[in-house]
Amino acid sequence: MTKKALITIPVAMVRGMLAGIEARGESCESYLADVGIPMELLSHPRGRVTAEQYVALFRFLIERRGDECLGFLSRPLKPGSFALMARSALGSRDVRQAILRIARTFALLRDDATLELCCEDDNAGMVLSFDETSVVHHVFLHELLLRVFWRLVAWLAGGRLPARRFDFAFDTPAHVGSYSQAFPAQLEFGQPHTALWFDAHWLEVAVHRDEDALRAFLAEAPANIIMPRRNDEMTSKRVRNHLRHTQPNWPDLASAASTLNVSTATLQRRLALEGTSFQALKDELRRDIAIVRLSTSAAPLAQLAHELGFTDSAAFQRAFKGWTGSSPGAYRKGEAVR
Repeated sequence: MTKKALITIPVAMVRGMLAGIEARGESCESYLADVGIPMELLSHPRGRVTAEQYVALFRFLIERRGDECLGFLSRPLKPGSFALMARSALGSRDVRQAILRIARTFALLRDDATLELCCEDDNAGMVLSFDETSVVHHVFLHELLLRVFWRLVAWLAGGRLPARRFDFAFDTPAHVGSYSQAFPAQLEFGQPHTALWFDAHWLEVAVHRDEDALRAFLAEAPANIIMPRRNDEMTSKRVRNHLRHTQPNWPDLASAASTLNVSTATLQRRLALEGTSFQALKDELRRDIAIVRLSTSAAPLAQLAHELGFTDSAAFQRAFKGWTGSSPGAYRKGEAVR
């Protein structure tokens, strides 16, 4: 069985990506069909898609519509705009100058959205503002632009830019559970502006990137921008990796703790501090593997049950319905169960 990245994305995030197009009264069914996402799945409150489908949809929407902002703004942000902003920052003396150059280039491309650099005591912030009330309430637009600028500046800063806080100019969304990976810092909702705040000392970090490095960065930019990342230092990431590389043997808690060189109690405590548990991580990974396998293979349910460590197909089907609200067979056919 493949050991490729096994991540699934809640359909709430897919609906968010499509919200700008739907607000224009356009159908999204053909876009979804081209990346293998059944339209019916979007109605399923616990539905999920594979990471590959999610990234493919993002790329496809940009290419088909000729708009890097996916229909959210008053006029398209033409393909190549992100590359232009990135290229404008090459040769910057430091991160401060890079942000100012990116903000200036963005202002030349848009007049309904702005990026500003703000400083408050020892905090520096990249602050987004929108002039049109029609776009302010599109949660995905805020998420997208914030991650675009964060990822770009982090790359210019050498590959990382630890966030201290994220502000959002909207109320807490239903899919806030996914924010811990996409926006790994303190979260503040209902704020006047959407912003990323970080330690101001990063503004003085020198920029050392050239054209060759930029080409490599741009090639992977779509996936890096919209895909949630797991902190490699988190205990939950280490446990998930261990489970993934030992399946289908599926070690128990004590065995996993021993492999990670900690006591069972310590492992449980660390996971609890990260808001999860060993069983939750195991179920999430098994859910993600099941969704990927159902979406990309014709493997019999009995075989999937064995791979996922269930005693029989019936036990797997019960668990899958608990995870997603759908039976594996219906999920494979793209049938939303209500």
